[in-house]
Order: sequence, then structure tokens, then C-alpha cells
Amino acid sequence: MQTEKVVDHIVKWLKDYATKANVNGFVIGISGGIDSAVTSTLCAKTGLQLLCVEMPIHQAASHVSRGQEHIAQLKKRFPNVSDIIVDLTPVFEEFKTEVSLEGKQATVDMALANTRARLRMTTLYYHAGLLGLLVAGTGNKVEDFGVGFYTKYGDGGVDLSPIADLLKSEVYKIGQFLKVPDSIMNAAPSDGLFGDARSDEDQIGANYDELEWAMQMNEIGKTSDDFSGREKVVFEIFKRYNSGNKHKMIPIPVCEIPKNLK
Repeated sequence: MQTEKVVDHIVKWLKDYATKANVNGFVIGISGGIDSAVTSTLCAKTGLQLLCVEMPIHQAASHVSRGQEHIAQLKKRFPNVSDIIVDLTPVFEEFKTEVSLEGKQATVDMALANTRARLRMTTLYYHAGLLGLLVAGTGNKVEDFGVGFYTKYGDGGVDLSPIADLLKSEVYKIGQFLKVPDSIMNAAPSDGLFGDARSDEDQIGANYDELEWAMQMNEIGKTSDDFSGREKVVFEIFKRYNSGNKHKMIPIPVCEIPKNLK
């Protein structure tokens, strides 16, 4: 990958899109992870207004500290960057008092995790509307189009996706080029939706290098029968997520009414 040219291409794409949309810049949620660090730096490089928003909800301390380190670095490097902290923990706790928490614990926990992402999406769009900004998405190609590892209308609810055509390994290469803090570069990827430090690999059962491989094998038409051992396990994990989350990756279905019925 021609890293510097890819960076220049994305920055120009972001600036052109914002200019045509007649907006002031971008707003982005900062999680302390590589994807939001890279995306926010790319947005900052446009020279347009960038608002970085921290939205803790019972957040792991390590996530908070990495996010704050990244924002501090960005503000030193780019005069167009500002930040705010919106503590959504009391909002989340109040929400829980108004809804049913009955059912299998794992199902309830997942529903609440997705609610965290959707509260954050609402917060970002509030500030976007207030300041005339676009919500910048942080999903990469493996998450968005491989395993669908994001929350529909949560972190998947955005105006544009600058890094969604980049594999996770490519995001790391860009992160290195952009001088993203080492604490983020070396941290295990995590969605931060459960209030602890569990990683994406803990949840999925495979790391991103493995998922990239499986995605590539799937694209050339391989099946589970072509593999054995760990490769077979990883490929089946990929297929399960890819199939189960397909509804996130395709346009919302529209019931088209035949003309003779209108």
C-alpha cells in the first residue's frame, strides 16, 4: 500500500465532501482505539473544524486514558481540533430504569451494549446539528463488510466512512504513518461496549489478521471444506458473522408496490 498517497487521497475526499455538503467540518467519537484515532487524524488534516467527543459509559480506565492522550496530541498538532466530554453513564443508568431487563442475561447484556452505541450516535448527531458538522464513521473494511462487527444505528450510524475500504492491517499502517500514540497502536482492539477491557478477539473468537485471511478466502470462493484445524475454525467464524450480520451490510429492504396496484 502506498500509505502517504492513500492518506492524501482520503484527506482530499473528506475535504471535498464537506465542501460540497456546505458544512463546517466533522464530529467524531473518540474511543481510545486505532480506528477512531486514525479517522480523527485524517479529519484533522483537512484543516476543517473537528470536534472530538468522549462519551464514557462505565468505561474501562485504559480506554479513557488512551483517548485523552490521543486528543491531547491532536490538539497540539492541529489548531482546528477541539474536544468535549459527555458523560453518558447517568443517561444509560436512567434508561435502564425505564425498560425491561428480563430475559437471558447474555441477550440483555448485548441489547444494553448496543444501546450504549446508540446513545453515543445520538450524542454525536446532536453536536453535528448544533455546529453544522458531519459525523465521521470509524469502521474499517473487515468490521463493516466482513463480519459486521458494529451496532446498526449505533457506531454504524454515520454520514461518511473514510476508512471503510481499508483492512485493519492497513489502518495500522496508516496509524503508524500518522504518528498515532504507541499506547493505541499496541492496544488490543476493543469495542468498549461492555464496561470492561474485553477485546474484539475475545468476543469474536478470532483476531483481525485471521479475519482478513478468511475474508480473502471467501472472496475467491473457498468453503469450509477447503480447510482444517485452526483455519477451518476461523473460516467458519467468519462465515457465521458474515451471514448473521448481512442485514447490516446491505441497503434496508423496501417493499415495492407493483404499478398495477397503485
